[in-house]
Amino acid sequence: MIRPVAVVGPTASGKSSLSLDLAEHLGGEIINVDSMQLYREMEIGTAKLPVAERRGIPHHLLDIWDVTEEASVAAYQDMAVARAEELMARGVTPIFVGGSMLYYQALIDDFQFPPTDPAVRARWEARLREVGITRLHAELAAADPAAAAVIESQDERRTVRALEVIELTGRPFAASQPPKDAPPRWDTRIIGLETTADWLNPRIEQRTREMFDSGLIDEVRHLTAERGLIADSTAGRAIGYAQVLAFFAGELTLAEAQERTVTGTRRYVRRQRSWFRRDGRIRWIDASGPTLKQALDSLA
Repeated sequence: MIRPVAVVGPTASGKSSLSLDLAEHLGGEIINVDSMQLYREMEIGTAKLPVAERRGIPHHLLDIWDVTEEASVAAYQDMAVARAEELMARGVTPIFVGGSMLYYQALIDDFQFPPTDPAVRARWEARLREVGITRLHAELAAADPAAAAVIESQDERRTVRALEVIELTGRPFAASQPPKDAPPRWDTRIIGLETTADWLNPRIEQRTREMFDSGLIDEVRHLTAERGLIADSTAGRAIGYAQVLAFFAGELTLAEAQERTVTGTRRYVRRQRSWFRRDGRIRWIDASGPTLKQALDSLA
């Protein structure tokens, strides 16, 4: 029986490189689990691997949404599950790679999404406009401290969603999540790249410099002028893109945009570390070492 392999961990930890090595070794194909790489023409700021660097290995679920479309984890789940089962039916090992936490969970777990109600959501969105995200997040913390602890304090969309679910279900937001110790879908083997701040932070800084040096400003300018990218959208809130849009709006200098991209990435990495660390099914390997050998040893 074919068992997929998932490669997870923080941004800039080397997931793409390891996934290519594993795909070559196992005869696999790669399924994207990075929410921002689902968007067309968001190349530089998402560190999307260029086609020429994919070693001829098929990559699935890249470039499927326009930047004006709102992200849908449920839609992603349907597509990713179908694609994984299609690969396995052909005798191909799916290699899941990415660090988007909820997308990983939707794929690895049999996650049934909690209910939604447009009227309830609209009411919480109105409350957000009335009091601002800091106050609304504090209200979430009072209602559900566990949810507030894992949702970024400035994340408007997830804060509103958590309050919507709490109101609709009458239960804590976490109660709608699958248990972390449940067997993963398809008995997937999960490898996590473990990092230290001393090793990862310079990589984040270097990656950010390279993004700005290689044309991130021009990429965002094109997406804004030609594809309708705006700040108040899923794509427009992506790290790097949000800071460049703020630069265009005169809210940040270019140097400030670059620095805030670094600090935003570090903050996101802390969330990723905390979130993935709670998943006891992950087999952790040292990202600074020879990752393919460690990964194969962990799969043995």
